[in-house]
Amino acid sequence: MHKTSIAWRRWALRAAIPVAAAFLLLASLWMAVRITPLQSVTAAGQTVDVGAAAPGLGFSGPGEMDLFGQTIATQPQFPGPVRPRLRLTHITANAELEQLLGSSDKNSAGILGSQLSAGWLRYGLWESAVSAGIVVVVLSAVTGLRRYSLRRTVAVLASGVVAMTAVNAVGFVLLASGTPTALRHVHSLSDLVGRNAGYPVAPADGPSLNGVQAVVIGDSTAAAIGNRPVAHPSALDKACGRSADSFAEQLAAVNNWNVLNLACSGATVRTGLLGPQPAGSLSAPAQIAQLQRAPKARVIIVSVGADDLHWADLTRFCAASPDCDDRVTDAYFQQQTAQFVMDYRDLLTQLAALPGHPAVIVNQYYDPFGPDTSCLAAEHVDAAKAKTLQGRLDQLNTALQQGADAAGFTSVQPSFAGHALCSAEPFVQGPKDKAPLHPTAAGELAIALADQGALYEAERSPSTGQTSSGDSSSSGETSSTGGP
Repeated sequence: MHKTSIAWRRWALRAAIPVAAAFLLLASLWMAVRITPLQSVTAAGQTVDVGAAAPGLGFSGPGEMDLFGQTIATQPQFPGPVRPRLRLTHITANAELEQLLGSSDKNSAGILGSQLSAGWLRYGLWESAVSAGIVVVVLSAVTGLRRYSLRRTVAVLASGVVAMTAVNAVGFVLLASGTPTALRHVHSLSDLVGRNAGYPVAPADGPSLNGVQAVVIGDSTAAAIGNRPVAHPSALDKACGRSADSFAEQLAAVNNWNVLNLACSGATVRTGLLGPQPAGSLSAPAQIAQLQRAPKARVIIVSVGADDLHWADLTRFCAASPDCDDRVTDAYFQQQTAQFVMDYRDLLTQLAALPGHPAVIVNQYYDPFGPDTSCLAAEHVDAAKAKTLQGRLDQLNTALQQGADAAGFTSVQPSFAGHALCSAEPFVQGPKDKAPLHPTAAGELAIALADQGALYEAERSPSTGQTSSGDSSSSGETSSTGGP
């Protein structure tokens, strides 16, 4: 009986060795994919990091595109369980602007695909070395604990390296042999996410507005909806909800600027900034087309994103639901965010291509709720719901900041600390006000101060030659907040 027990343990030990070895190899591959540095490639005015996504279970599927913190499945399908992971890190608009947006010149655009393919191959070599190193570390610990002889230790380590190399050869060379070819067929990032971006938006018709030093584009936050209307408003001013309390007006007064505020309530990147927007019975022209009528503007301030994500609808749904942190709502939000970051890239690219290269400031969104939500009890919004909504705003702000960083722009987040919705002196309009959760006049001033601080820092920085406070002597006007 004793001999049978010993034999059983020996058999179990021998059977466990290949299982443990397979686990070690696969775990090393998984870990190496996560820690191996991505390989940076530059082509067509953009810098992309190339690496591998976490291995999947299928033998083919999409890769991953990390765009401003949002993971998007690529349009091309790649063979093998190990597929590319790509991350956009830098945008520069130059002579290759059409490549960035989806060029028809496949010969020159092919440079990007070749660089991506080369980056993938370099990454594969680095990953093989890292995974082999992981195996060596683990096996060194095992052989040390078991006090193997030097000769046996070397044999075990060599066997581990050979086995890990074989696994990488199967994963990267054999099963993913078609990946380099697939990457070489990528002519622009639009090919990766399956979009056909349009050509740069043409300037709007009309005379040049040479006296404008700064332009504000964006949504209802920039329009300052719910506050005092602008003096002598046009029909479009009224339809867009533009206010005399907007941060555009505040910046105009402080700097003695002529600021053109093109913001319109309900504007999104695609419908409002890059394309026309219905505004009541009117149609607001594309804001980026209108701003090009101000060729001497040295500063562009952007406030956009909330309407792209249907923030108002999400807030109302959250208030009406027992719990707004459910999977369905989150999936909807992630889908809208993925769409937004792709549109946002198009906007950033076209802003970077503006003649004169004005300084661009991208405004993030403020925290409207703060720690106290007692005044929202009647609206069925408690601290947990407010935390969920703020978490989604934080995700939007992350995308706004990472996109601005990639384009070399400045991103700022105004602080409403101590002045949230339920505070004694809120910077946010309440549920019964004209535009709930939008900034009050004081809130717009806080945004203006954040932007002014960013402009001041940019002027002090010797590396930022394009930022200027403007030349107020070029025009006798000090403010122009309505549409032209």
